[in-house]
Amino acid sequence: MSELDTRTAPPSAVTRRWWALGAVATAQLMVGIDLTIVNIALPSMQQDLGLSDPSRQWVITLFALGYGGLLLLGGRMSDLIGRRRALLIGLTGFALASALGGAATGGAMLLTGRALQGVFGALLTPAVLATLAASFPAPAERGKAFGIYGAVMGSASGLGILAGGVLTQYLDWRWSMFVNLPIAALAAAGVLYAVPPVQRAAGVRVDVLGALLATTGLMAVVFGFGRAESDGWSAPATYASLAAGVALLAAFLAVQARVASPLLPLRVVRDRKRGASYLAVFSLAIGIFAALFFLTFYLQTVRHYSPIRAGLGFLPLTVGLMVGVRAVSRLLARASVRALICPGLLTIAAGLALLGLLRPDSSYWLQVMPVFLLVGLGTGWVLITANSTATLGAGADSAVAGAMVMTSQQVGASLGTALLSTVAGTVAAHSDAVHGFNVAGVGAAGFLCVAAVVVYAVASERSPDHSRWKLPSRSTRL
Repeated sequence: MSELDTRTAPPSAVTRRWWALGAVATAQLMVGIDLTIVNIALPSMQQDLGLSDPSRQWVITLFALGYGGLLLLGGRMSDLIGRRRALLIGLTGFALASALGGAATGGAMLLTGRALQGVFGALLTPAVLATLAASFPAPAERGKAFGIYGAVMGSASGLGILAGGVLTQYLDWRWSMFVNLPIAALAAAGVLYAVPPVQRAAGVRVDVLGALLATTGLMAVVFGFGRAESDGWSAPATYASLAAGVALLAAFLAVQARVASPLLPLRVVRDRKRGASYLAVFSLAIGIFAALFFLTFYLQTVRHYSPIRAGLGFLPLTVGLMVGVRAVSRLLARASVRALICPGLLTIAAGLALLGLLRPDSSYWLQVMPVFLLVGLGTGWVLITANSTATLGAGADSAVAGAMVMTSQQVGASLGTALLSTVAGTVAAHSDAVHGFNVAGVGAAGFLCVAAVVVYAVASERSPDHSRWKLPSRSTRL
């Protein structure tokens, strides 16, 4: 691996690091957009391919299973084969899987494409975060780089909803899959130009037993939460999957404490600030996905917005996120981790609490837009801090540490969607849908307030944070 001091590196090397940022941010944007773009196109997919209602649900679930279940393994594979190779394989595989799904002639072909998208996305994301961590170790540049990355990642959901509406309404649902091909090609060209090849890390091995336990356990948990949303918490498929998932993950942790080359070294999660970051992202995912889910339904079903108009209605989320990213990027090297994360969680909680005031005839500008702005502001604030903290000083564990961020987000999103949908549905059965949103939103706000207190307690001031992190005196790895 080549090493250069960032203060004496030639201009070409410094410039390439920023090109690398652009390449990996584009790659993650593609994955982030795919998490929401298909939701808008799903009704058209179902009608065109003749999918049943249970099959329709699997279009979303299979991606979540592959992505959420394989992220930890993807992080270790990135260490094993090298970040650059992992990026290129992930981008190529994701593009081919998207082409397969877009060309689908039946449900099986579409579902196969979606599952493969999740698999290659799980290899891609940890390599993205590891590349950022290795390329920008200096506090000032690190804050700026993760700020740009966070803005791209956080705006992906809104862009996915908008793009899904435009492509479905004016072209065809297949373009919600085909759009990934030019994005992947652009990102791959950037990786080839700007991300240098590195030697395989010495001593890296794949913990096969740990990989099996982690993958099946995470898949079982994600699947169980997905079934809870559609079948209810008392359904055998729900509680059997969740119980199996918890047991498998407990066995996974026991194995990790004993094997010589663990898939997830426990030192990664034992660091208090890193653990607090994972908890914060888990909690954030519950809140933001609840807001996206409820407000998508509210705008299109209650207010009868067209897909495009609903997508445009989400733009304040991106605006709030940009403001949050810009503000926290400047503070990243100056303030403690908990002083950054906790206000972000409370800002999201304030936005979710406003859902409690929503009515069927509420003004978008006065009662819906503020929710988007606050949720976006808090999300940008938390995501930048959590992603940077997770990989700060992680060294050879950077890919796995970054993978844990997205794993926390996937599990939180699955739990939030299932749990809050159940709350909203139960209330709506005795009242109306909007009142269900009110109760679920206030409940989510309360949860995030408690989470902020817990994160503050966990992220003690005894372990290193950005404000104490110093650039190595001799050299930094590019």
